[in-house]
Parts: sequence; C-alpha cells; structure tokens
Amino acid sequence: MFTVLDTVPLKRNKRNTCVELIISGSIDAKDVTQTPMLWEQQGNNATMDCSHTKDASYIQMYWYRQLPGENMELIVFTTTAKKYDHDFGKFSKEKYSATKTEARDGTFTVKDLEPKDSGWYFCAVSKHSDTDSCES
Repeated sequence: MFTVLDTVPLKRNKRNTCVELIISGSIDAKDVTQTPMLWEQQGNNATMDCSHTKDASYIQMYWYRQLPGENMELIVFTTTAKKYDHDFGKFSKEKYSATKTEARDGTFTVKDLEPKDSGWYFCAVSKHSDTDSCES
C-alpha cells in the first residue's frame, strides 16, 4: 500500500515538456525516507534517493513504479551483496539505473525522461530471507 504525497499536473508549453514523477512512501514509512516529489524536463534524467533507519541487515532495496491506470511493477531489485549487479528483470538498463553501495542508502534513476514515464515511484527495503533462519 502506498499514498501519493502530492501531485503536480504535467506541464506543457511550446518549448519544454515537464515529466512528473511522484515518489511515495510505504505504510511503514517512519523507517524509510525517499525523495518526496520530483518533476523534470523531458530528455533529462531524474534521480531519486532512498534511505532507511532499520538495522544494517536490511540490505535489499526494491524500486517500484505505478503508471496511471496500470498495476504496480517492480523495476529493480538491489542489494549490497551485489553492488554492481542489480536485477532489472524485464526493464532496460539503458532506461533505468540504480546504486546500492551502503546497507541504508540507495538511488534510482530514470534516464532520458519522456511523458510516458510520469507516474508513482517508490522504494521498499527488506532483510535477506536467510538472516533470521541461520542456526549453528
């Protein structure tokens, strides 16, 4: 579940087109902070930051988007265990990039913005599934 923090209409004029990216928090947002709202000109890149105050075992970060009238989609999964080998699934590394060099911080970039990129983007964090089940 997520909540749109604010909206700004897509602005157009003869010279520039602005692309609206709405970044939203999760239901447990007190521990996760991210860029609240961002809009950029067409052709530019838009970079969003995400950080959390959970413990350092929360090394996984997920970036999602929801375009108007569509279902939410996972764009990329990042982890500090593989700092430069993120899982973009069906999405292009030419269009999106992500960084995750620290357990508590990450960034996500939408490249070469187009009006069709307008939508809701948000991050989520989690522990690796094995962190609670290790026994010696």
